[in-house]
Amino acid sequence: MSKIITRTVDTQAFEALRRHGLPPILARIYASRGIAYAEQLETELARLIPYHHIKNIQPMACILADAIAAGKRLLIVADYDSDGATACAVGIRILRQFGAIVDYLVPNRFEYGYGLTPEIVELAYTAKQPDILITVDNGIASIDGVAAANALGMQVLVTDHHLPGDELPDAAAIINPNQPGCSFPSKNIAGVGVIFYLMMALRAELRQRGVFQHREEPNLASFLDLVALGTVADVVKLDDNNRILVQQGLKRIRKGVACAGIQALLKVTRRNYAQISTYDLGFILGPRLNAAGRLDDMSLGIECLITDDPAYAAHIARELDALNTQRREIESDMHESALSILENTVNTESGRIQKAHSVCLFDQHWHQGVIGILASRIKEKYHRPTIIFAPGNGDELKGSGRSIPGFHLRDALDLVSKRYPSLIVKFGGHAVAAGLTIHADNFVPFCDAFEETAQALLAPADLTRIIETDGDLAASEINLELAQHLTHQVWGQGFPQPSFHAHFHVEDQRIVGTKHLKLKLKKLDANTQYDAILFFHNDLLPDVISAVYQLQLNEFNGRTTLQLMLAYWSKPDGPTAEA
Repeated sequence: MSKIITRTVDTQAFEALRRHGLPPILARIYASRGIAYAEQLETELARLIPYHHIKNIQPMACILADAIAAGKRLLIVADYDSDGATACAVGIRILRQFGAIVDYLVPNRFEYGYGLTPEIVELAYTAKQPDILITVDNGIASIDGVAAANALGMQVLVTDHHLPGDELPDAAAIINPNQPGCSFPSKNIAGVGVIFYLMMALRAELRQRGVFQHREEPNLASFLDLVALGTVADVVKLDDNNRILVQQGLKRIRKGVACAGIQALLKVTRRNYAQISTYDLGFILGPRLNAAGRLDDMSLGIECLITDDPAYAAHIARELDALNTQRREIESDMHESALSILENTVNTESGRIQKAHSVCLFDQHWHQGVIGILASRIKEKYHRPTIIFAPGNGDELKGSGRSIPGFHLRDALDLVSKRYPSLIVKFGGHAVAAGLTIHADNFVPFCDAFEETAQALLAPADLTRIIETDGDLAASEINLELAQHLTHQVWGQGFPQPSFHAHFHVEDQRIVGTKHLKLKLKKLDANTQYDAILFFHNDLLPDVISAVYQLQLNEFNGRTTLQLMLAYWSKPDGPTAEA
């Protein structure tokens, strides 16, 4: 079941924004998203939180400055998702401009798993012989890996943004806004944002040492295209600071001065760089980078982002696009299989454990690299915390989970591990997404323990999906100008793209592309007709519908027109149907 509600608008914030000159509809949208004064909407780089608020950033910058001066070998150990790939690319590109000897290593998720494991440390030592390991987007939970590196005489610098456990690794320095004692106010910064901040601190340190008297000082803003991509693709909350990073990165991409890899990905996906939005970063470019880590080796994605050769970038972009097509096919098969399991009666041998408050599924044929996407889709359909498992190494199962509001997934797994110490081999993550490893014979006991935890933490009201909208729009407000304004703003996790709710007459409808509905809609209280699209739906709608929609720009044959994109619909006063 779903319930549509209108976002609460802070009256004082609304009035303040109106006094600043914002139109009522924009003041309403922003006031309902925590914007209390117009300055919060400014996205100039000068408004970024200063780097010195991050605990240990100055000592880490000094270690790196000393290492560069001494010609030490640096090795970045990256995570295998878009955040990790962009973070690695930012580190590689900027450190090389600073004169560092730096290489990278990204674990193959199927062989080594996540993070700085002792096995990855051994591989780094034998293959690369680094003096210093720098983790990006991982490392805060790598107690054993850091210990292994220390034993081999390698220093470790941890840069991460994930929530720490009870114990921190014994690294030479750790920067993570979520570690105890860190006063950096943006706790939502992505891994790529953390390494970018480190590079700001390092540049300041090198500047103070007079390094740039002999070499050109890099313009770090030129790397914000990568920061924007990683931040949006990692689905972190877009607080004020993250919106600045993303907006500045989008500006560079829209000017046509993004790195060769991003330009190649835009070209292979036929996206107009001048019109790129956060949607393109999160749903077009991000999945193609992630496809490398999910199905093959994220080194492919990193190479795409660090090369300056347009031809080489184009070649890799085509490979990434092909991998993403393969990923979609695998995901589609897994999704059908999961739905089939869920429709059958309870059968633990087939991997089905669905109870009142949670969903846990396993199939021996599922692909480990795609379980996170499947978990997200099942969570959206059933509105339950969902964990999807696939075969891992030996007798282990790898799980990927996605959660709903009111259920902090990482904390829930921590609770399970403390109540039942033998069930989880290892875990980590955030409130809405987490990963874990269990032994295969613990699948059913884990599902029972997870369901027990879900029942304890979730109230009945939490199990109803709440669809928040920005209310209705007057007919005069549904126009191309508003759609263009909204399209070019930064929207994402924690700062959702505006959506609206109204009742419509369905004037005309036809199936396009075998699986989408092209519609002509007219509001019940107005005479204007609107073009609309309902994706992945090929059953005809009733004559009158209640719909949640977004304003969208539709570019066709060189013309840009307004289109309503339906996100949810129902019969008026009936249960909402998901689009």
